[in-house]
Amino acid sequence: MSETTRHALVTGASTGIGYATAARLARAGWKVTATARRRERLQALREDCGCDIHPADLTDPDAVGALVTAAEQAGPIDALINVAGGALGVDTIADADLGRWQTMYDRNVLATLTLTQAVLPAMRERGRGDLVFLTSTAAHDTYPGGGGYVAAKHAERIIPNTLRQELNGENIRIIEIAPGMVKTEEFSLNRLGDQAKADAVYAGVAAPLTADDIAHTIEFALTVPEHVNIDSMIIRPVAQATNTLVHRTP
Repeated sequence: MSETTRHALVTGASTGIGYATAARLARAGWKVTATARRRERLQALREDCGCDIHPADLTDPDAVGALVTAAEQAGPIDALINVAGGALGVDTIADADLGRWQTMYDRNVLATLTLTQAVLPAMRERGRGDLVFLTSTAAHDTYPGGGGYVAAKHAERIIPNTLRQELNGENIRIIEIAPGMVKTEEFSLNRLGDQAKADAVYAGVAAPLTADDIAHTIEFALTVPEHVNIDSMIIRPVAQATNTLVHRTP
């Protein structure tokens, strides 16, 4: 690996934004280590773009430690891109399923925290690194039926907001990317558990964002001059004005 080649660890890389980000960076010349729980999906990604893969359940601290150890064998991790997470259900607060809330908190917040803690010491020792947090517009506002996901994403957003202050002066960039409506194959399906309901989320929306739109933005944030930090970027399709106000054609 040349001195100019940067190494990214990308989570949630089996599908959607994580897959698109790993593939885009690999094709741009980055050394990429991709992780997710599903080995077979990671193998397809490796065949697609040639990245390294390491399956892991990020809610397991031991698995996180093993992941970082394996990734660092390919060289120092220059950028950690936290994509893994997701939403489950559309419960109202009155009818909230505590199990779903716990799972969303574990996946979006605690897994992100654990992995960030695992890569941070080496970045601080080198005096350089990029930490990217894929949150959501749900981290900046709320909407009916979104309480559990909104709460988890608000909590996840506090990690970069606090780190940016705690690491001030250490030359580590803390980047939050907060997408709105992104049409991917699994996000709404995993949330709603029904393909027809998932399709209805995007019905009549002329051009929702794509996974590659967000991957492109992540690549941009990582490749601006070193003294520039994209603190927080909210990205929505033109058709979406807020979390709930979306222009739809018949």
